[in-house]
Amino acid sequence: MNRDTDVGAQLRDLIPQVVGALVRRYGRFEECEDAAQDALLDATVQWRRDGVPDNPLGWLTRVAHRRLADRARSDIARRRREATVAAMVRADEPVESGPAGHHPSDQDDSLILLFLCCHPSLSPSSQLALTLRACGGLTTGQIARAFLVPEATMAQRISRAKQRIRDAGAKFELPPPEDRPGRLGVVLHVLYLIFNEGYTSTSGADLHQVELTREAIRLTRALRRAMPDSPEVTGLLALMLLTDARRPARTDDDGNLVPLAEQDRTRWDTAALKEGVALTTEALAREPMGPYQLQAAIAAVHADASSADETDWRQIVILYRLLEQVSPNPMVTLNHAVAAAMAHGPRAGLDLLRPLDEDDRVADHHRLHAVRGHLLEMAGDLPAARESYREAARRTASLPERRFLESRADRLSKPNG
Repeated sequence: MNRDTDVGAQLRDLIPQVVGALVRRYGRFEECEDAAQDALLDATVQWRRDGVPDNPLGWLTRVAHRRLADRARSDIARRRREATVAAMVRADEPVESGPAGHHPSDQDDSLILLFLCCHPSLSPSSQLALTLRACGGLTTGQIARAFLVPEATMAQRISRAKQRIRDAGAKFELPPPEDRPGRLGVVLHVLYLIFNEGYTSTSGADLHQVELTREAIRLTRALRRAMPDSPEVTGLLALMLLTDARRPARTDDDGNLVPLAEQDRTRWDTAALKEGVALTTEALAREPMGPYQLQAAIAAVHADASSADETDWRQIVILYRLLEQVSPNPMVTLNHAVAAAMAHGPRAGLDLLRPLDEDDRVADHHRLHAVRGHLLEMAGDLPAARESYREAARRTASLPERRFLESRADRLSKPNG
């Protein structure tokens, strides 16, 4: 790992702590988060040039304090005027840290910040963007590029999200115990969406956005350190690791998508697989059973097979049945259909797909047509399979997926297809 990567990783680990220190002292999440971003940009330049300081958290926090004071001075008529500025100027005192350079409340601050960025008053897209910026340390430009929107649009989205949090009167503290299970579900879902967008981009020229998958894994690790007894947090981390382990084999040398059944499994990341399987075992030993634990279990069954033919599809079908009971949704049914086709024949899978034609959540989604094409091809109905592949290709905004689907349709058009 090179020096730039080391600095970037350390900065992202520290940024929630800096935001937490500022918000605890001053409140006003919006201004504090902006100041922390300013400090992060300063550190990106200076640390790579001069090296990481002895107390990186203290350095970042002091610079963020100064940036916050500068912002207050420049906007003195609209903000808290002389009293606020005077208070902030006094913020030059060093920040205490433990022997490892960490503040005693690091984990608490990271957890609180995650919950705050996933506040129920925000839309899912705003939760994603704010989590990546405040917890992940990504710049507005990086987030905009990841979601293929103009930087100005993303800046407005993040600004509105912070304003909405302020208007909702959200405090920088953990939700009360009775609210945490529901709020944790939102946090996990946001991290899951960030990972999925990085693993299979919904649009654009690239199949993967490694920066997003890495951030999702890093943030989920931080969440697990803060909540080690949550089986669903452990399950989500296991799922991410087991899934991301396949990434080296998901594309060929030309960047074309390689489906799971055709991947060279010797290229899978064995360290990630080993950790993911161990975490899955740990998560499944705890109750209650949630959707991320079950999805991790499915991924572990795939990881256990040395080839697609050796996959225990019957066990996967059982797990999908359980998952549909715990968390019914059309994407689960799609995956269940594929597993059923592998275990019991293509008609079993096609029967499961039929009700999805009437489900508004997925009826127009390219994946429904892609899965149907795959199962029709298995069943030997090549003209219908070819049309399903072409319809799926028309509906996806991902260029790698479109190329893959078109190649499937073209292959079936050939005399020996």
